[in-house]
Amino acid sequence: MLGLPSESAVTSSRSPTHESRARASAFTASIAVSEAVEVVHGAVDAPVFLTCEHASQRLPPGWVWPEPDLRLVDTHWAYDLGAREITLALARELGASAVLARFTRLLADPNRDPAHDDMFRALADGEPVLLNTGLEEADKQRRIDLYHRPYHEALDAALTRVNKPLLFSVHSFTPLYEGVPREVELGVLFNQDEDDALALGNTLSKHFARVAYNEPWSGRSGLIYAAERHATTYGLRALELEVRQDLAVDPAYRARLVPVLVDFFRSLRGVG
Repeated sequence: MLGLPSESAVTSSRSPTHESRARASAFTASIAVSEAVEVVHGAVDAPVFLTCEHASQRLPPGWVWPEPDLRLVDTHWAYDLGAREITLALARELGASAVLARFTRLLADPNRDPAHDDMFRALADGEPVLLNTGLEEADKQRRIDLYHRPYHEALDAALTRVNKPLLFSVHSFTPLYEGVPREVELGVLFNQDEDDALALGNTLSKHFARVAYNEPWSGRSGLIYAAERHATTYGLRALELEVRQDLAVDPAYRARLVPVLVDFFRSLRGVG
C-alpha cells in the first residue's frame, strides 16, 4: 500500500501489514507536483494506470474568478467532485501510477481536444462563463501552453515508465444536469475496448444497483479524449469511470467502491 498525501512532493512508505506488501516491496512511490499536474509514480508492473483530468478546481496565479463566476466554484462545472479522492485511493491500494490535473476545467479542459467547442466553456447553466468570454486566440494558446499541453506531456512521460497497463480515467458527474435528474450511479465509458468495459460493468453490477455503459456520456462520442488519446499512442486499452457526485463525495460509498475496483484490476493479471 502506498501512502499518498495531498499536494506535496514526497516519498511515501508502505503499510507493512497490507496484503500487497510483497508486490510493493521493491519500490517506493513518489509524487511530483507542478503548476499543471500532480504525478504519482507507482510500480512499473501495476495492472492499471490512472488519470484524473478534472481533479481540481484550482485557478492558478495570473487568473481571478470574475465575481459572477463564483457561482461555479465548488460545483461540477469547476471540477469533478470526489474524483481525486477515488483516484488516489486506487493508486495507493494498487501501487499504481496516476496523473491528475491541478487546474480547473473552466480554464482549459484536459479531457477535450484543443479544437473542441467546450475546450473553453462559454456557458454554464445557461449563463455566460465570464472567465472565458471574449477570449482572443493568444489567450487560448497561452492556456493550452501552460496547462493543457503540460498535462498531456506529463501523462506521456509517466506512461513510458510502465508496462502495458489498462489506462483508466476517473471522473464524476452531477446528479442534476441542467434540470434533468440522473439515476445512474456508475457509468463505464468506452470506445474501442468493449470487452473490458463489459467485464468491469458486470463486476460493478454485482455490488451496485445502477450501472450503465456509456452513460451519462459516451466514449464513442469522443468524451474519453485523454484516455483514448494516450491509449492509442501507446497501444493500450482505455476505459473511463463516471461516478455520480453525491456518491463520489461520500467516504462510505468510496469505501465500498474502491475495493471492488481494486479486486477487478488485480484480476486482470491474476494477482492478489
